[in-house]
Formats: sequence, structure tokens, C-alpha cells
Amino acid sequence: MRASFRVVLAAALAVACLVVAGSPASIPTVGCSSIIDPDFDSARDWRPTRVVLGVVDVPPVYISQTGSSGGSRWPYWIKSGMVVRADSQPVVVSVAPRWRSRAAIAWGGTSPSTSLRFPTCTASSTLDGWNPWAGGFYLRTRAACVPLTFSVGNRSATVRFGVGKRCG
Repeated sequence: MRASFRVVLAAALAVACLVVAGSPASIPTVGCSSIIDPDFDSARDWRPTRVVLGVVDVPPVYISQTGSSGGSRWPYWIKSGMVVRADSQPVVVSVAPRWRSRAAIAWGGTSPSTSLRFPTCTASSTLDGWNPWAGGFYLRTRAACVPLTFSVGNRSATVRFGVGKRCG
């Protein structure tokens, strides 16, 4: 009887660990206070161009040249902003599982991570109902075709980004 109790307890603990590890609380959250205020000229002319799931204006398909990040784990970096519709449901952005040893993301002053959560934020005053964050991609190699998965509520979409090279 004791052995079966231990097996059930171990299984319950394993499930609890999986639930906690995959919960939004364990994913770094980008702060609403880190929304940037672009200069007036670029804000006036800005329009969403590559919208995913109706609430995220993602970086372009091709982002040209990477530079040195100065770090050893992620030696290459490229800046590319992320813009999220104000008052939307939270958005989770994740590097595809097979790519997590090759790429990381960071926006809003977060450390490089394989997943980030953009919370619901009220509108900034500059982009007509959209909130911009500075950040970008970190890579192990100078160039890659990085797949990111965007999740909003129960919907998700995976989008590829040519970082330092064009993808087919």
C-alpha cells in the first residue's frame, strides 16, 4: 500500500511541476512601463504592416545584418521592435522548441529568453491604439531563419523571421 501511495504522489508532483513550468507566471513578462515613445515623425507615419492574430504587429520577414551582442551564450543580436494592440488579451511569444538552443528573444528590457509574455496594457499616446517595445533577437550564429509562435487566448500562429539572411 505504501509503495502505491508513493507512485501516486510522485505522479501528482510530476504533473504539478509540468503545470507550473508551463504556466504564464513562469514566463517573463514585458512591463507596460517599458513601452517606448517613438519620435513624433515616425509615430505620425506608422501603420501596422505584418499583423499576427489581429493584435501583434511583428518584425519584418527579413531583418538584415546582425551585430555582436557582447555575450558568450548569445553572441549575435539584432534590434527589431514589437508592437501590440493596446487592451488586447495577453500575448505570449515563444521561440519554437527545436530552436531554443539557437535563438532567444528580448523586448522591453527583459533578459534574453525563449518565451515572453506581453500583458494587457492601456494605449500609449503615440501609435493610435498600439504599444511599441524595443528589443529583438539573440542568436548563436550570425544568421538564422527563426520561427516564433504567437499565442493569444486559445489561438496561435507560428511566423518565421529571416534574421541576418533571407529564408525560403
